[in-house]
Amino acid sequence: MMNSRTNGNTSDSCVAWHVLYHAALFETDQNKLPQRIADAESAILARIRELFAVATDHIEEDVVLDDALYALRALRTCVLPESNAAQRVATLDISREQFGRC
Repeated sequence: MMNSRTNGNTSDSCVAWHVLYHAALFETDQNKLPQRIADAESAILARIRELFAVATDHIEEDVVLDDALYALRALRTCVLPESNAAQRVATLDISREQFGRC
């Protein structure tokens, strides 16, 4: 297991998000794919939060993390269109409740 460094460049969470990201990208079982995507997104967001607390320069990793999130969202949209439709409806319902109906 890799030791964490205080500069935020290398850590267990950095390695973990890569593994989960690749598992989602290369998952062939449609039934497992939604969970793989969710797990990868959670790990990436955890890494982003971890880097936010670090005072060093990590712009390059920020870009990589943003690109990975974008790719996962694109994968979800292309491969799981019915789950996206349900997610969009749920998001719209939440927005309407928060801001009132227009």
